[in-house]
Amino acid sequence: MDVLSMGETMVLFSPRSTGQMRYETEFHAKIAGAETNTLIGLQKLGHQTSWISRVGADELGHKIIHAVRGEGVDTTHVTYDKEHATGLFFKEKTMEDVTTVSYYRQNSAASTLNETAIETVDVESFTYVYLTGITPVLSRSCEKAVQQLVGKAKLAGVPLVFDPNIRRTLIKGEAGKQLLKELIGAASLVLPGKEEGAFLFGTPDEKEIANHCLELGAKTAIVKLGADGAYYKGEKTSGYVNAFPVSRVIDPVGAGDGFAAGLLSGLLDKRSLQEAVQRGCAVGAMVTQVNGDIEGLPTRAQLEAFMQSKRTDVLR
Repeated sequence: MDVLSMGETMVLFSPRSTGQMRYETEFHAKIAGAETNTLIGLQKLGHQTSWISRVGADELGHKIIHAVRGEGVDTTHVTYDKEHATGLFFKEKTMEDVTTVSYYRQNSAASTLNETAIETVDVESFTYVYLTGITPVLSRSCEKAVQQLVGKAKLAGVPLVFDPNIRRTLIKGEAGKQLLKELIGAASLVLPGKEEGAFLFGTPDEKEIANHCLELGAKTAIVKLGADGAYYKGEKTSGYVNAFPVSRVIDPVGAGDGFAAGLLSGLLDKRSLQEAVQRGCAVGAMVTQVNGDIEGLPTRAQLEAFMQSKRTDVLR
């Protein structure tokens, strides 16, 4: 297979209308998780992926497995937990351009992931291992599971791709920052955003953020700049890629996960780093134009059509 990942996926409830959620009586229920967003994006682009996780032995857990497996992601290493419930969260739009997210993940099934989840996984059969900074800060057992997976990947010579994807409410002081920095140092490729770089390194400058990542041990850093595209720096190359213009951003949540899917797809297709970053920017832009985390993830044909229709000088 191409990409292995481990992490939490929850059920997202969104009010049908805009306004304070206290007045809403009808909700949409969808699945959402940083890692599965990226895996589903890769599947839709023609790659093979596998997911390690734990969900509750409840209807929401079955909903998640049904949806993820339905998109083609291998769920062999996902287990049902009879003692802990599936996590959930709410996305409230108090105004058209103001979104608030509330998480209910404490003591969830995914937060009980531990090292036993990794024992039977054949890491050597994958091209990349993809992780985010959410999973290791969910609990101490999740941290150990991530460290176990990173160790197996290193022994197998499988490159680690790491997106810090910082959730500040989960990070416990300097120890939490240090954990993320250790994972950056273990990664072949790291994907911070400017705000994440400012949080970890005290600077919003993309070049300085990339340098900090490389100094920690990462081989390549790609700093996501939102509407300004991305900056990449490796051992022998660096540069900027402009964003693909969109007429209106409907829902920015999940754009970074889409970026990771497009980037990894480009690398799996043996494209240059610059071309892979360009593909990441394209998928990220497409995701922002659809309400939902996975609904805007394109097929290969849709991605190619979008990139052709937006064909301008996207390279600086």
